[in-house]
Amino acid sequence: MNALTNLDALSRADRQAQVVRALSAVMPAHTLLYTLEDTVPYECDGLTAYRERPLVVALPETESQVQALLKICHALAVPVVARGAGTGLSGGAMPHKMGVTLSMAKFNQLLKMDPVSRTAVVQCGVRNLAISEAASVHGLYYAPDPSSQIACTIGGNVAENSGGVHCLKYGLTLHNVLKVKGFTIEGDAVTFGSDALDTSGFDLLSVLVGSEGMLAITTEVTVKLVPKPQLARCIMASFDDIRKAGDAVAAVIAAGIIPAGLEMMDKPMTAAVEDFVHAGYDLNAAAILLCESDGTPEEVEEEIGRMSDVLLGSGATAITVSKDEAERLRFWSGRKNAFPASGRISPDYMCMDSTIPRKRLADILLAIAEMEKKYQLRCANVFHAGDGNLHPLILFDANDADQMHRCELFGAEILETSVAMGGTVTGEHGVGIEKLNSMCVQFSTEENAQMFALKKAFDPLGLLNPGKVIPTHNRCAEYGKMLVRGGKISHPDLPRF
Repeated sequence: MNALTNLDALSRADRQAQVVRALSAVMPAHTLLYTLEDTVPYECDGLTAYRERPLVVALPETESQVQALLKICHALAVPVVARGAGTGLSGGAMPHKMGVTLSMAKFNQLLKMDPVSRTAVVQCGVRNLAISEAASVHGLYYAPDPSSQIACTIGGNVAENSGGVHCLKYGLTLHNVLKVKGFTIEGDAVTFGSDALDTSGFDLLSVLVGSEGMLAITTEVTVKLVPKPQLARCIMASFDDIRKAGDAVAAVIAAGIIPAGLEMMDKPMTAAVEDFVHAGYDLNAAAILLCESDGTPEEVEEEIGRMSDVLLGSGATAITVSKDEAERLRFWSGRKNAFPASGRISPDYMCMDSTIPRKRLADILLAIAEMEKKYQLRCANVFHAGDGNLHPLILFDANDADQMHRCELFGAEILETSVAMGGTVTGEHGVGIEKLNSMCVQFSTEENAQMFALKKAFDPLGLLNPGKVIPTHNRCAEYGKMLVRGGKISHPDLPRF
């Protein structure tokens, strides 16, 4: 029996009073929020379809406060859900109704910039883009650049192993982080990785990055910085057929070219984006590819030429190469504004996230087109084509229960189809609550049990972000029955670890 079994023995009001009283002994009053009007803003992250009001929101200002809070929550068996900027798209920061939401927003200081070693030490609440802005005076920048980089925090990036449009060449968060410091649920200080290129013992940094707040609370991160390229240019290639565009992606990689960025958008997405930011996209194309090269002027000229030849040979109907930095940024502004552009044409959207082999890009897009007919919902597609990471945006109205139901089924079928095509149910957005059912499709009961065993090694009582990422055996059994009877599972009724 785990620590959460009797969590509801006390009423919510009594439990809240108990937790507030205990935390008030170690934290200033202004750092604790627990009234309805104060906690409602924290009831969801970027996955707004599912919401839960936290028992208490804590906004610590020092590491000692974080440590004291965790010790108290551990002693009282209170769940803790860490939160960065709330930009996550899989519900990873959705609160536990009887737990503490631990907002790390006040940990927003850049502690050290070392241009010689090309590293920066930052607190977990520092914005992704702020690192590059601070490093720019040294001719350096932080490579991972998710579309939410203007707002998302490095701590959230570590939790989700975030990528971005340049992850094909420069890697995900894992490849750009040297060290992470934080605390276990018991309040013990812990360090993952080191300042050196390697560390003794098990590579626990690789375990922590992408663990979605289930293993430890991050407070400080040492990131790698890379030199700004002397030049960057971007190709916008138009295709009159989805399959030609998908095959072109595979052809570029097969030619031994690793672009700085290789992104794809279908016609509905380019139309939405062009109306929003006027990026100069070809609205007649069935799909467009954005292919970027960076490096010295000589390297860029040679690579742009090679990529252009491959794209034309793959059936591109038109190619435009950015003539200056302003045009390059305009091309990318469209891609980075795909999500808000979708929000302008639909009351709600659900952004899915799966990864498939590059050679199956056209297959999955054609399958999604059939699903649009099946579920009678529109879907706009944008994705990191270079590594096969899809981001279909299903457009719906959350106020319509039937549309919400069809959207859930649509999303589940996209993920299941991705697995059937040799892919995975997630790429960079994490599992959170959104993909719990789909984890039952990809992993066996035994594999899920092994993941639970890893969590238990770090968090024996199951207090950190419970009910996320790893589905229980009972949930998978229920999901299997649901598929047979054509019903559904309610996401907010989360299982407990």
